[in-house]
Amino acid sequence: MTQTMRAGVASENGLELREVARPLPAAEQILVRVAAAGMNRADLNAAKGAGVASKDGLGKPIGMEWAGEVVNVGRDVRDFKAGDMVMCSGTGGYAEFAVADAGRALKLKPGFDMRTAAVLPLALLTAHDAVVTNGQLRRGDAVLVQGASSAVGLMSLQIAKLKGASVIAGTSTNAGRRGRLHEFGATLALDPANVTWTDDLMQATNGAGANLIVDMISGPSVGLSMKVAAVRGRVINVGRLGGTKAEFDFDLHAAKRLDYIGVTFRTRTRDEIRQIVSRMRDDLWEHIEAGTLVLPLDSSFPLADARAAHKHMAANAHFGKIVLIP
Repeated sequence: MTQTMRAGVASENGLELREVARPLPAAEQILVRVAAAGMNRADLNAAKGAGVASKDGLGKPIGMEWAGEVVNVGRDVRDFKAGDMVMCSGTGGYAEFAVADAGRALKLKPGFDMRTAAVLPLALLTAHDAVVTNGQLRRGDAVLVQGASSAVGLMSLQIAKLKGASVIAGTSTNAGRRGRLHEFGATLALDPANVTWTDDLMQATNGAGANLIVDMISGPSVGLSMKVAAVRGRVINVGRLGGTKAEFDFDLHAAKRLDYIGVTFRTRTRDEIRQIVSRMRDDLWEHIEAGTLVLPLDSSFPLADARAAHKHMAANAHFGKIVLIP
């Protein structure tokens, strides 16, 4: 007899709570009893069968990160066993049970808070890949994070501080969120709606500009990002909250000899993502276990109220992560 579970699934009408078949782990997967699932903005599109889920995802659980207890493992899994506590990324986290590629799961020490763990995977992987792997952050570099109050932005600030950046600047249009950026390592909080913000950054870097820019906004702001970049700076295009198209000053790009690098998980292979997980774990895991790298928790909702949680996220009134509890 097929076992079932409750899950938040994509439908043409948006997120719906349904009874669906409990998944079984493939050869290199683990089955996790979900204790908490982190919400991400991409889930809003996925809930309608768009974006990450695509139309093929209709009727299937959504959710890109979660934490919980391993209850079963695939035949080729050697590093995990039933009873291990883990945090994972993938698909299907809005559910009582979810399967994850064992190469994307991270084993937690006993007692690690499940809500804290559930919201970390995607921000950790994205920020480390942007700041360290692609951004090539060096001790003493000046860093600018555009859209710093997002989860990836907050994690990028923390990693920059951990790695010894000299100036750590972050932008946010919301005064309340901007006022909290220093809690996560920012030495300079900037309002991109203020016309003097570029001057303030240049002054803070003694006229040199930012060596590394982690950009969650893109769109029309890309020109200003290049304006405040240092010669031989690196601009990492992580998000496009401000739009996907804009004018591009090729002359400024060439004059400053900038590296403009785009990153996304959508076109990465399973092995490439596993490498990102491995690099992050080797570099940051002791700091995660010590509680040095964290994200603020805005609110928690039971899985049955997942639609309300999505409305809360869509209202864009939260600071930090929203958590679902099955």
